[in-house]
Amino acid sequence: MIEVKDIENKVIELLGDGSTFLVSATVAPDNTIVVTIDDDDRVDIELCEKLHRDLEAQFDRDIEDYSLEVGSAGLTSPLVMPRQYKKSIGGEVEVLTKDGKKFYATLSSVSEEGFTVLVKKKVKPEGAKRKIEVEEEENYLYTQVKYVKNVITF
Repeated sequence: MIEVKDIENKVIELLGDGSTFLVSATVAPDNTIVVTIDDDDRVDIELCEKLHRDLEAQFDRDIEDYSLEVGSAGLTSPLVMPRQYKKSIGGEVEVLTKDGKKFYATLSSVSEEGFTVLVKKKVKPEGAKRKIEVEEEENYLYTQVKYVKNVITF
């Protein structure tokens, strides 16, 4: 059986130090290999096809009977790695925390441990008759959220 680490190492080697990077690789018990990639700019079908061909050339189908799928992280897929978060800075995201709080915010900064979002809240200033909308920064560790997704607006 082909090991996930072998797939990851080959993908990283084939992609090199360019703008395209490995998001995940899985190997199911039936030897179905799924590789997900992303890019700092965009991923096109030709890039996925080339990586598929290059990976197929690395593993012998006569020795290992496997199925291979190579695709990109979709626009609505959860962000997985800090590098994906970085390319989404300034954009609107949907956040679901592990304690069940779901909200929309603007991703403002990213670190290796977590991220910061600007959340719009309505507050009533002392002595005012109406609430006003303010933006507050909130910091989260990656371990505190179930998922963060880009929001697509038209």
